[in-house]
Amino acid sequence: MALATTTGVAARLAAHADSARDAVIWPGHGRLTFRELHEQSDAYAAGLRALGIGKGTKTVLMLRPGLELYPVLFGLLKLGAVPVVVDPGMGVRRMLHCYRSAGAQAFIGVGIAHVVRLFNRRAFAGVRILVTAGRRWFWGGATLRTILEGPHPAPTERPGPDDLLTIGFTTGSTGPAKGVESTHGALEAMLQQVIAVHDQSSDDVALVTSPMFGVLHLLIGSTCVLAPVDPTRVGAADPAALADTIERFGVTGMFASPALLDPFGRYLRDTGRRLPTLRTLVAGGAPVSDEVVQTLHRDDLRLHTTYGATEALPIASIESREMLRDTHEGSRTGAGTCVGRPVDGMDVRIVRVTDDPLPVWRDDLLAAPGEVGEITIAGPTVSPRYHRLPEADAAAKIIDGERRWHRTGDLGWIDDAGRIWFCGRKSQRVGDLHTVQVEGVFNAHPQVYRTALVDAGGRPVVCVEPRPGVTDHDRLRHELRELAASQPVTKPLDEFLFHPAFPVDIRHNAKINREYLSAWAAWRLRPRRPRELAPRLVPLAGWAFLAYGLVGPMPHPALWVLWGIDLVLSFVAHGLQIPVAVRRARFAGIAPARAAALTMVFGATWWKGLPWR
Repeated sequence: MALATTTGVAARLAAHADSARDAVIWPGHGRLTFRELHEQSDAYAAGLRALGIGKGTKTVLMLRPGLELYPVLFGLLKLGAVPVVVDPGMGVRRMLHCYRSAGAQAFIGVGIAHVVRLFNRRAFAGVRILVTAGRRWFWGGATLRTILEGPHPAPTERPGPDDLLTIGFTTGSTGPAKGVESTHGALEAMLQQVIAVHDQSSDDVALVTSPMFGVLHLLIGSTCVLAPVDPTRVGAADPAALADTIERFGVTGMFASPALLDPFGRYLRDTGRRLPTLRTLVAGGAPVSDEVVQTLHRDDLRLHTTYGATEALPIASIESREMLRDTHEGSRTGAGTCVGRPVDGMDVRIVRVTDDPLPVWRDDLLAAPGEVGEITIAGPTVSPRYHRLPEADAAAKIIDGERRWHRTGDLGWIDDAGRIWFCGRKSQRVGDLHTVQVEGVFNAHPQVYRTALVDAGGRPVVCVEPRPGVTDHDRLRHELRELAASQPVTKPLDEFLFHPAFPVDIRHNAKINREYLSAWAAWRLRPRRPRELAPRLVPLAGWAFLAYGLVGPMPHPALWVLWGIDLVLSFVAHGLQIPVAVRRARFAGIAPARAAALTMVFGATWWKGLPWR
């Protein structure tokens, strides 16, 4: 399929503006028609231009999903302004690093976002234009309400296909978060690919669990229903509430991460709910297990798993029927996870694994057929560069004449049918072992929820998160060792550590934080030396002194002073440490009650040594 000529955000919204159909539905809060969406985004574009925001203005956008988000976002895009989008769930420190590296000139956000800005002025040093969503306090600037109500002439200048669309940041789950530049032309190409691969049209009603996919659906002309999901905790979404929303609004399609789809699929299976209007389901953001596919699969539902990245989306796609028919067994025997064939317009090559830069394309970079190498892509949706990071461009881009190949950092291979098999991240390989290949073997065990291959101080270790209710870890460890011996890719593995709940990324709640698990596994396996335990004698001596003070004589007033200081330190100081200690202990697989008890007894002398992400 040839990709259509760029039409642009303004033209696409204008094409739907004559319709009185709902564009955005926010259950319990209200709705916007396509006409209102187009008119409000025009009004915001005009008002923001009057404030000094124009083509190329980098603009921090910190709005909650709701009825204001999409009109403001489309208003910026119509102007050619460049929204800087950072997931607030990645944590304040990482979020501020992203904003500092972007160097934005304008700031649009809710009140609490402006408070964060005021307390972190260095991260927003270039910001000169302030806009507040809701009530503005003492920080000055305009409000979205006054902009929307003000009389401003509609903007006429429109961005071109090569103009910058957004700066979106990677999650930082496998390294520092990087700003990814995307263009208006890439957005149009992405729309054409989504329409072709997932059969999307203006007749659809989409359940939006990720704001980015709401943008795509609205530009296609589909009605968007905002899901009852916390974007920073999608895995905690209530499956019953999702099903109720789908039934109430006649939802025909949705995109979601495996962390949401796993409990959602089990809920549908256990309750027998059919959701007959739901025709298309797209899973992405992390490898999708065969079990999730099997649970959700039904004859009247098109279930796709999509492979992509912040730098290019989508890259490849596969439908559940083909997965269950042709690739199911391969995942169990160490082939990796099949993510399908490249979408139209996307070229994929596998290059030999190396951590060195590859500045210029050479044919001898190619891996042998069937060999695991780095997945490298080129096409109209691929980001041309990282924002103000020439060293990242040098590491990830390969110049090929007029073409530029992007190294995804993912490992994989291509089978005889042209399908890509994802084998794991290059930076997370352990010697010659690749994470997703190895984990597919162990994840097939019925008592295993998921596993993670990590490097524990130079030693390959498999961390295991058992399914709820599995308590016989010794038996499970024995069975996993037998499973390891049955496949060539897992034969070197014999060390298994059990963790109650893996830490995962914020954006999809599905990508495992292997870097943390690596530190945790090394911590679990290292021998405890006497000098590490010696500091714990200090708080124990303090407790002994307190006990003596209750029964023994204190011949000098100074001893009572010391006893009082000891009392405060032992009860108050240790007690104040409990919230921090419990958080760290949770990641280390230690129960909250035990963590609180150990903190009261030993204070920081025990929890300071816990691995922390």
